[in-house]
Amino acid sequence: MARPVADEEEKPLDPEIEKVRGRLIRFMAINLGLLLLALMVVIAAIVYKSRKAPPTNPPAAGDIQVPGGEPLAEDIVLPVGAKVISQSLSGNRISIDAELADGSRTIFVYDMAERRMIGRFAIRNK
Repeated sequence: MARPVADEEEKPLDPEIEKVRGRLIRFMAINLGLLLLALMVVIAAIVYKSRKAPPTNPPAAGDIQVPGGEPLAEDIVLPVGAKVISQSLSGNRISIDAELADGSRTIFVYDMAERRMIGRFAIRNK
């Protein structure tokens, strides 16, 4: 099998094929330019939106504002003889599952932002 010699010159294309090739190259260049332009617009929009975006975690209306370096301190008053079984924190509210002195269970809901008890729910068996 004979390999083509590298020194051979390429034959010139037919003038009609050369016209089609020129149009294809021009078409490809225009499309590549439009693609790059669209990509630059998208990147510019992302940069613009990221600079104008609001903070990711804005403080909610009832969020607790803690002074720098000082921990919050507050007493949560439960009935005498109550034992805390469990607690759960959600946002500014803490729920405390307590066993009262008489053996019944109650859930207390305390709002730390307002610093007051906002709910008391007795647990009863039917």
